[in-house]
Amino acid sequence: MRRGCAAVLVDQTGKIEIESSGVVVGHEIGELTHGGYQMFFVTPGGVKEPALAEQLRDLHEFMEDLREGLGQDSLYNTSLGTTNQKHMYDRVKGRDPQAKLPH
Repeated sequence: MRRGCAAVLVDQTGKIEIESSGVVVGHEIGELTHGGYQMFFVTPGGVKEPALAEQLRDLHEFMEDLREGLGQDSLYNTSLGTTNQKHMYDRVKGRDPQAKLPH
C-alpha cells in the first residue's frame, strides 16, 4: 500500500499477477469504475465513492511502479493515464449483469 493505493497480487504458476488494484476505502480496495459521467471507486461490499484527480494520479503512479517492480511491460495506453477494467455507462438494461454499480 502506498498513498492510499493498494493491490491484490496472486501467484499464477510461479508468476506474480495483479488481480485487482485501487484505492483503500475503509477496509476494502475500491476498484476504479467508469460511470459514464464520472469515475468511481467501488468496493466489493458496495461502497461507491467519486474518484478525485489526486487519487487518480496516485493510483496511476502506484500501478506504473508496481508493474515495473513485477517486471511487466508498461503499455502505451496505460502510460498515458489511469485506465480501468470496469465500465458502467451503457444504459442498455441487462447487457452486463456482472458489472452493476451499487446505487
